[in-house]
Amino acid sequence: MTMNREILRIALPAIVTNVTVPLLGLIDTAIAGHLGQTECIGAIAVGSMMFGLVYQNFVFFRMGTSGLTAQAYGGKDMTESALTLMRSLMLAVLIGVVLIALQYPLQLIVLLAVGASGEVATLAQSYFYIVIWGAPAILMTMSIKGWFLGMQDSRTPMVLSIFVNLANIAASLVAVFVLHKGFVGIACGTIVAEYAGLALALLLVFGKHHQAHAALRAVKLADVLRMGSLRRFFSVNRDIFLRSVCLMAITLTFTSLGAREGDVILAANALMIQLFLLISYFLDGFAFAGEALVGRFLGAGEMRSMRRCINWLFVWGMAIMVICAVVYGVFARGIFGLLTDDAIVVATAMDYRLWCIALPVMGMAGFVWDGIFIGMTATRGMLIAIVISATVFFVVCFLPYGAMTNHRLWAAFISYLAVRGLAHTAYYQIVLRPRGAEAT
Repeated sequence: MTMNREILRIALPAIVTNVTVPLLGLIDTAIAGHLGQTECIGAIAVGSMMFGLVYQNFVFFRMGTSGLTAQAYGGKDMTESALTLMRSLMLAVLIGVVLIALQYPLQLIVLLAVGASGEVATLAQSYFYIVIWGAPAILMTMSIKGWFLGMQDSRTPMVLSIFVNLANIAASLVAVFVLHKGFVGIACGTIVAEYAGLALALLLVFGKHHQAHAALRAVKLADVLRMGSLRRFFSVNRDIFLRSVCLMAITLTFTSLGAREGDVILAANALMIQLFLLISYFLDGFAFAGEALVGRFLGAGEMRSMRRCINWLFVWGMAIMVICAVVYGVFARGIFGLLTDDAIVVATAMDYRLWCIALPVMGMAGFVWDGIFIGMTATRGMLIAIVISATVFFVVCFLPYGAMTNHRLWAAFISYLAVRGLAHTAYYQIVLRPRGAEAT
């Protein structure tokens, strides 16, 4: 039971954090909806999607920092924990500045990928040019959230996410309705919230972890740039970055091919993707627990505890898998009805409800393994798994047999999820488990 308490202590706040992440876009959309211009809503949706495409490539700031910090925590090496945070923050500032410098070509590329045009595209560009100045704050906050998770603390990232959302509401409302900045005020409010969140994050780093504070103050630039540790740091983050690129390619291809089937199919797919995101919020919470606890046990050399933790993570994952599969199978029509009033879209989505049931069944293992692999900093295995599963996805989509239908598109997506989990499992059994046995 102690292991389960440890898992839930980290997983539950992480799930709340995951649920709050989409609220930033939702808040901006709600404010835009009261500006009296329909294009503003579309521009916020497009702008949020643009930044989603950009920032999902830099998720390594959270994931890589989490795994490395958890291992340092397990080994009671507060100095290495502090150095990991400093390396991550320095790289976040560097890449954030580069994104700002390259904002013009970047927005052209991302806007082309999103496919917006007309007044919506013009407003989305305005939104992008303002919010991009928050890139250093966003990336640095990712690093700090990953560091807190590695330090076995998932409550602080939850507090940070809630604070940023509240700050965004307040700043955007003031900018739009008090200062009368209109659409631009929404973007300005987002910037204020992002930097306010970074300020709070930095205060919490020093306020909650006095040992870390002392270690950070003692850090020297030469230690941060030590080649051995720096090489490992970049190796871990490079693998996660390349994995993110593969995920983005799958997402863009799935959306593009679905759009070719017409607006109704596109809308139905959007409803089904919401069900997939709901699964990911819960499963990622336990993946986060895997990052923190598996990394800690590995760093401490407690291999028996690490294997127990892995077993219980899959027990929780399977419980969520069964619950979601049953709910989606029995209540699919009701769930779709909550998401839209369009009877045609609901009826179309119901034609694909079996794929909804398959989403948690085929996707569970990949989510849980991701957290375990990050905790073990086995990022090369994650990269291999995503390359294999992405290849399967594209093969199913583009091999010249039969007509390209939406059922085939979903078969490709489900195949990708299933193969990702199988590839992770094979890599763990062949490469990682023997290493753990040697270390016992």
